[in-house]
Amino acid sequence: MAKPTADTGGHPWRERARPLRLERRIEFDDYEPLRDFLDQVAALSETTQLFPNVSFGRTYVNLTLFAEEGTEQIGEALHAFAHQVDALLDSADG
Repeated sequence: MAKPTADTGGHPWRERARPLRLERRIEFDDYEPLRDFLDQVAALSETTQLFPNVSFGRTYVNLTLFAEEGTEQIGEALHAFAHQVDALLDSADG
């Protein structure tokens, strides 16, 4: 998989409130590496049974991981999923 663009691919995960969630935007040079990345995220979701909200355009993807309703903290499973997504991007750099 081709790596995301260096200057915009590094948006970190951000924790947001109301509703409690983690968000990350990742930008790519073109659609093909974006499509490959989405396929990898889909496979990760099937493995973990965690399914982020995904929105995307030709060169970007927004991922949102919502905390369970009624909780005051984002659970370890969501943080682990976010780290696994980061690892997908790191492996693309190598």
